[in-house]
Amino acid sequence: MAVPRRPSGGGLRRAPQDGRLEEINKEFLCDPKFSDEEDLEEKLAVFKEKYMEFDLNNQGEIDLMSVKRMMEKMGAPKTHLELKKMISEVTGGVSETISYQDFVNVMLGKRSAVLKLVMMFEGKANESNPKPSGPPPERDIASLP
Repeated sequence: MAVPRRPSGGGLRRAPQDGRLEEINKEFLCDPKFSDEEDLEEKLAVFKEKYMEFDLNNQGEIDLMSVKRMMEKMGAPKTHLELKKMISEVTGGVSETISYQDFVNVMLGKRSAVLKLVMMFEGKANESNPKPSGPPPERDIASLP
């Protein structure tokens, strides 16, 4: 009898990471620096989901290839040099990967990092351009360019 396989995108592999990120979220909720932030708990939940979406290896860090994939998915591909500069801006130049703490600090921070702008743009693009569902409309030969 064959055992059904789980998709590689989630399930049990994501559970430990989810727990670690939730602990970090609790630290942000208790941090007096962010006590005046509106809807902090909801924002942190969204940040966690976004972070997990782009943490391809489930190690708790977003690496260069993950940022590259994110930018390509949004239709704004970047060179490796541009990606390294983005990561350096987020981490302050101390790491080649983006930790969840760095990610949340940028998203909640007052300075406008490139990554923050990209994530906000992706959210607005998804809101304003809902994907059409169902089959494409029928067209006749006269309507073609």
